[in-house]
Amino acid sequence: MSYVIGVDLGTSAVKVLLVDREGTVAAEASRSYPLFHEHSGWSEQRSDDWVDATIEALHELTAESGIASDTIEGISFSGQMHGLVLLDGEGNPVRNAILWNDTRTTEQCREIERTLGDKLLTVTRNPALEGFTLPKILWVRKHEPETFAKAKLFLLPKDYLRYRLTGELHMDYSDAAGTLLLDVAGKEWSSEVLEAFGLPASFCPPLVESHELVGTLLPQLAERSGLTANTKVFAGGADNACGAIGSGILSEGLTLCSIGTSGVILSYENDKDKDFAGKVHFFNHGKENSFYAMGVTLAAGYSLSWFKKTFAPNESFDELLNGVGDIKPGASGLIFTPYLVGERTPHADPNIRASFIGVDGSHERIHFARAVMEGITFSLNESVDMFRQAGKTVDTVISIGGGAQNPVWLQMQADIFGAKVVALENEQGPGLGAAMLAAYGSGWFDSLESCAHKFVKHADSYSPQPEAVAAYEGIFKVYQQVYEQTRSMNEALVPYRA
Repeated sequence: MSYVIGVDLGTSAVKVLLVDREGTVAAEASRSYPLFHEHSGWSEQRSDDWVDATIEALHELTAESGIASDTIEGISFSGQMHGLVLLDGEGNPVRNAILWNDTRTTEQCREIERTLGDKLLTVTRNPALEGFTLPKILWVRKHEPETFAKAKLFLLPKDYLRYRLTGELHMDYSDAAGTLLLDVAGKEWSSEVLEAFGLPASFCPPLVESHELVGTLLPQLAERSGLTANTKVFAGGADNACGAIGSGILSEGLTLCSIGTSGVILSYENDKDKDFAGKVHFFNHGKENSFYAMGVTLAAGYSLSWFKKTFAPNESFDELLNGVGDIKPGASGLIFTPYLVGERTPHADPNIRASFIGVDGSHERIHFARAVMEGITFSLNESVDMFRQAGKTVDTVISIGGGAQNPVWLQMQADIFGAKVVALENEQGPGLGAAMLAAYGSGWFDSLESCAHKFVKHADSYSPQPEAVAAYEGIFKVYQQVYEQTRSMNEALVPYRA
């Protein structure tokens, strides 16, 4: 038996999976690393903490699995998007990495909008948001000029990790798409954007496909990790692209619903000219010459976690949600908007906040719990609705994350989305997608689709119930009015927030 490894470099921890030719996870290990919040809105990590943690996790994986290292053919990566790693001429970081959830760059986002105008969406296909990479580059240049003067090249988190393991500098298209420096449709660094901000082409690493072989492990790193130096290393992809691969989202009509702390609706796209006018993200896929459109709910699973922590801190989620399936769609006229930390899609608004609408004396805690679940799903449905308005087919939704752990919530998704919802047997998300890129790159399969046929295993499916679909269509129209009706009130409350 031979194996591949998928490395998922997350925001709080790295997780490594050892996967065999049948798509079975033979072993896994993880290591965490610290986050640094030196000022409000700042979020940073030490780049070398990722390297040390990954090597430790790989060593545990190889040592405890009992599997001979020479049977491990390849390794690939999934990584947190957008994070900025600046390297000097010797290939060393000049400062801590600035992460995707860092919000210090509002001024730079406005500068990008003024400078690029219409080119922002026609070339990069995405709006200027604080989480993206170019605003971070401009922030460092303005506020830390001496540090920036040392920087010769930038990388994203998983690309720095891979560089340290191989000594080779590359970036794949799916991760590069989140920098605001890539011509997404043209699949090349945009000379227009680089020139507009006075950045040399040499500031950007060479671009490669996600399944492309980019090197082998450096001998000293191989020894520390328990792998062999001839282990093949493949580029990998952005976490959302790898999550799509690991869920089999590789053809038209398939859509991913992922409910973690935040929530994602991601739909496969093969038309590079599809125009969503910046209302949803449009990125290169980890599958060659493919793309995906993506909407984000900032406080998806976080909304339910907040509700539990606030109103049922000593109960489990099962206890909290016991009986939620007995409440009819609409929670007896109660609506929740999940804007606890602002919103991303379709309202890029940091000031909006959550609401319960329609509260009356008959409502009990279980109605509020149901309304929270529905509100999260309504927010995700805003992206589904925009996809359909743009002419996309959304008839099958693969659901992963917290929302896939509860049958009531899965049925709720089917009813609100008006589509068949499918759970997975072996949900491993981005880590499995990374392993699939290594398996495909190693020649185990002739396509990612054939790899997915073997590796991605469907579990239960849920079909929309006509009566519930009709009810939710009406409630969703009311839900969509809440943002505009409460926006000015929330803006007026900003000075009074803690």
